[in-house]
Amino acid sequence: MTDETVLIYDGDCPFCSRYVAMVRLKEAIGPVNLVDARNGGDVVEQILAKGLDLDDGMVLLFNGDYYHGAECIHRLALLSTRSGLFNRLNALVFRSPTMSRVLYPVLRFGRNTVLRLLGRQKISA
Repeated sequence: MTDETVLIYDGDCPFCSRYVAMVRLKEAIGPVNLVDARNGGDVVEQILAKGLDLDDGMVLLFNGDYYHGAECIHRLALLSTRSGLFNRLNALVFRSPTMSRVLYPVLRFGRNTVLRLLGRQKISA
């Protein structure tokens, strides 16, 4: 395990790709390794070995801890800067663990719907 900050996301999902591009983590916490889950690799294998389903959510590896799905988006909202409208809205909505748990399934449903409409398979397919 490493102390490196890693964010694993679905590179075929336009929402996921846009989100990781817009959230301002690097400015707040330093270097962040963005990993497209579809490209595999050691960190993706670690995630799968822990039993985390990448079709159920992104994963943030931060300070040796794994944050998945709603926990991930909540942690990202706490860690990112408040600069820019997107990041202020993201922090406002997802800094609450309850709101993150309530809204994350809606986001996941949107992701799955868009993938189907675009003819793209889920990661585990």
